[in-house]
Amino acid sequence: MRDLELKFNHKGQVLATGLLLIGLLSNLLYGPPLAAANWIMLQGIEPPSAPAYRPFGFVGIDYQQTRGTALPAGPWQGQPLVLNQIPPKLEGSSELQVSFARLGLRGRLLDGKLNYWISPLAGDNPVSQNGTPNVKLTDVSATLNLIPHARIRIGQFKYPGSEEGMQPTVLRDYIRPTAVNTQIVNERPLDSDGIPPTNANEPTGPVSGWRDTGIQLFDVFETGAWEHTYAVMAGTGSGLAIYNGTGSGKPDWWLYWSSELVFGGKGPFRDGLKLIGWYQTGERELRAGVAQTRQTFDRTRYGLGATLRRGPWRAVGEWIKADGMIFNGTDGVAVPGAISNDGRLVASYNVLPENQADGWYLDGGYRLLGSWELRARYDRLNRGTDSDLTERRFETLTLGTTYRVNKHVRLLADYQFRDFKAPGLAGGAVPNRILDDVDDVFAVRVWARF
Repeated sequence: MRDLELKFNHKGQVLATGLLLIGLLSNLLYGPPLAAANWIMLQGIEPPSAPAYRPFGFVGIDYQQTRGTALPAGPWQGQPLVLNQIPPKLEGSSELQVSFARLGLRGRLLDGKLNYWISPLAGDNPVSQNGTPNVKLTDVSATLNLIPHARIRIGQFKYPGSEEGMQPTVLRDYIRPTAVNTQIVNERPLDSDGIPPTNANEPTGPVSGWRDTGIQLFDVFETGAWEHTYAVMAGTGSGLAIYNGTGSGKPDWWLYWSSELVFGGKGPFRDGLKLIGWYQTGERELRAGVAQTRQTFDRTRYGLGATLRRGPWRAVGEWIKADGMIFNGTDGVAVPGAISNDGRLVASYNVLPENQADGWYLDGGYRLLGSWELRARYDRLNRGTDSDLTERRFETLTLGTTYRVNKHVRLLADYQFRDFKAPGLAGGAVPNRILDDVDDVFAVRVWARF
């Protein structure tokens, strides 16, 4: 039986999280009037006061640690359990790393008719560390403000989708994103479904970073105290297209709508209640089956969410559904590329091209003493739900605190209680024996913006 202080009871955890969020919402709804950011507008256009050239940047340094529990069963028994290794290198159970380093340039030209954004990213993160070079140009875009209520953004940028995905990394409240966003929204470019037993099926490029390359039509309009935002985007479906090539040649389509009751404030910390809905559909080419023939599969994602901030309180919730091209972890939950103990198998990344998944998260925070915030987030991912053999359930409770040194520097500390299982299989089955040994995670990070 695992140490009690490192595990949590599932039913008790859900109940406690539910009560916490009910309490948060009660205070929010009946307390004094709080901030929901409009990421579509904040990242797509420049304010009238913006200069022609506005440099910006940030650095994130973190330390993450698990207990490093090894695989208890399966062909890779005794080898590292990949979920207990620290990403993106997956070379150890504790890492001190410069996770993010970004420099960028934004600006407003031609009396506001043209806005632009150029921003490379470096550091030990899934975008920069996959493929070469180790510095990736993630954001390269221009926005044309020529047509009333129809701004046009062209280039490579964050697509209009998940609230968590659209939020800038440096402004996120947690060190690790939710499982539902990490696994089924933030796309990995893979060439195969992973069936061949001796091919590691390594990614063909960096993860998308919640980005695509294409053209977006968007704008905002007001009705009374409400602010409504729409976006329609046609993308290549290849994520960071400079480095990837996994699309089918047909466009991905994105639809987005948000309606926000604005209470006050401005920018990323504006007070308001925001309701969100989004939809994405496209196709992907993948070598699939025993014969590894190249086939085309549908990839669809959509979600609903809400964000509410009021005074010292905030609450965020989002539900996401995925159909097709479901990321399915690694063989035996081993580190990709690891050779099995009998020397006959290579652990690979896997994809379920015609399966489904869904997930959600609830997040609440309370700011106290001006500079501190206490926060809690529960997230759940149900992956491969078409079959008892493929279904996996990922539940994580994250407790954390944030200290804002000043407007440029933040310190974060998180502890993740992780409870993963294969609900359709017996408790003694190999997948459940392995998932029972997934460790909790302790992490700290310092953000410095300039």
